[in-house]
Amino acid sequence: MTKPTVAFAADHAGFELKNLLRDELKAQGYGILDLGTDGPDSVDYPDYGRALGEAVGAGKAACGIAVCGTGIGISIAANRIPGCRAALCHDITSARLCREHNDANVLALGARLIGVETARDCVKTFLATDFGGGRHIGRVAKLGQPA
Repeated sequence: MTKPTVAFAADHAGFELKNLLRDELKAQGYGILDLGTDGPDSVDYPDYGRALGEAVGAGKAACGIAVCGTGIGISIAANRIPGCRAALCHDITSARLCREHNDANVLALGARLIGVETARDCVKTFLATDFGGGRHIGRVAKLGQPA
């Protein structure tokens, strides 16, 4: 069974964590769409959040992983794009619930706030969890973005 394509984007603060997670998913057989940044030099997170939101919203990837220092800025930028539902997560419970209840299609992580193992656990949980549907369908629809 072919695994889906996951899009990645990060600013300079999230560059290292993005690359680590990207390489691990690639080794597991996921398709990868790396939208940058490609180095540790300072860049503007809105540019990368927008690129990720556009890629996921357009269906170029099944889902995305966004990383900046806190995860806040890049998730705000991604959420401005129709079809993108980015959720900032700090643990496996938030990673599971953002998929089950909110049909999030982008996982946002704060590289300066969580450790590598927690990030790995969040990614694993996010990718393994399906949208719960049911009572959540109407709520997600109110976000203006179809589930």
